[in-house]
Amino acid sequence: MSTPSEATRRPAPPAETATANRTWWDAEATDYYLEHGTFLGDTDFVWGPERLREEDAGLLGDPRGQVVLEIGAGSGQCSRWLAAHGATVVATDLSAGMVATGVAVNAAVEAPARVPFAQCDGRALPFAEGVFDSVFTAYGVVPFVADSDVVMAEAARVLRPGGRFVFSTTHPVRWAFADDPGPGGLTARHSYFDRTPYVEQDERGQAVYVEHHRTLGDRVREIAAAGLVLVDVVEPEWPEGHDAPWGGWSPLRGRIIPGTAVFVCRKPG
Repeated sequence: MSTPSEATRRPAPPAETATANRTWWDAEATDYYLEHGTFLGDTDFVWGPERLREEDAGLLGDPRGQVVLEIGAGSGQCSRWLAAHGATVVATDLSAGMVATGVAVNAAVEAPARVPFAQCDGRALPFAEGVFDSVFTAYGVVPFVADSDVVMAEAARVLRPGGRFVFSTTHPVRWAFADDPGPGGLTARHSYFDRTPYVEQDERGQAVYVEHHRTLGDRVREIAAAGLVLVDVVEPEWPEGHDAPWGGWSPLRGRIIPGTAVFVCRKPG
């Protein structure tokens, strides 16, 4: 992979975004796990840097007996937590490197928490219609694709009637601010309405990492267009006693502006 030479804002269509992010996560999988594995845990389920745990939030409902799909699973810690609590889970990720890391971690945990992995694109899920009780992604897929509306439609397709789709992502408001955990990150520097992607590119101008921004209204319209009903938007507050920053997320910023948005959706029926 080429070394990034600059970060910029520019258009990044779906194919370029997918290629860049798959390659980036393949290369970063091991280091990402070494850096963040302790925070995430091998069999824990947190929705974001604020440490909102599914055990406390219950956004997917009682996991016992559910058939669940995770997209953008990374090393699969959230899926393992669900499996350990009685769900049947399939963990998927676009990156072969992340899938390999997840399979390796499987070998180090007790059997009830081990889950099968599949490499696939969240925009083209290799599953039949209506086979899952819940579909979720915790900071996976949604900000890393140019066409997140397709992800919503695919999640809706594989959900059974009455099933839930829950996803967490960077809170849209955060895109107006610099990605700085200190005081510099408390001043709005960009237009909230500017949807131009954030792109890291190499010396040839080829994207090596991409993130996409959508407003709250955009997300609501994507959810509705997929035929889903928005049940709740959870904005986790930064808890007392949690002093560990994560990139641009920090106690300073987290107690003033939201860092994460969790969208809870239901398929009618």
